[in-house]
Amino acid sequence: MNINLSPFPTLTTERLTLRKLNTKDADAIFYLRSNNIVNAHLDRAPAKTIQEAKDFIQKIKKILQNQEGVYWAIALNTNDTLIGTICYYNFDLENNIAEIGYELNPTYHGQGIMQEAIKKVIDYGFETMQLNAITAFPRIDNQSSIKVLNRNGFELNANEPAEDNYAVYVLKRG
Repeated sequence: MNINLSPFPTLTTERLTLRKLNTKDADAIFYLRSNNIVNAHLDRAPAKTIQEAKDFIQKIKKILQNQEGVYWAIALNTNDTLIGTICYYNFDLENNIAEIGYELNPTYHGQGIMQEAIKKVIDYGFETMQLNAITAFPRIDNQSSIKVLNRNGFELNANEPAEDNYAVYVLKRG
């Protein structure tokens, strides 16, 4: 697996810039991590303070430094404000597998933004990182996430039954 994050891999699409998370993103991260719609499908306690968002950004910086994950801020090309995030984490270095995760400000739901971002990140994962497979663990009631995964070729892994309301989806190279 090729995990070279220096310089950080900024990715662009027709409408989006996927860039490095930074301290100026604290308010937007706080909004995402405290929003009930975003958190409805995640097993995390909602953020209660802006300091929690700042601490999270510091945690991501350490993860990047240690090359234990790649975490992109999603912004529109017309405005650098963070509207979502997408990442690779839980690396299986022996088998070149990474888990993908993502979240989006509800204001931007239904506009194809996550579809555009995930396609670019999948391409980066297979072409640059040399991943053999990408996994995702959406909640079984998160139909929007499952639709995005299905549109991008992920398949339900029937060999691993859903646990704690989460399904296992896999996308293999080729």
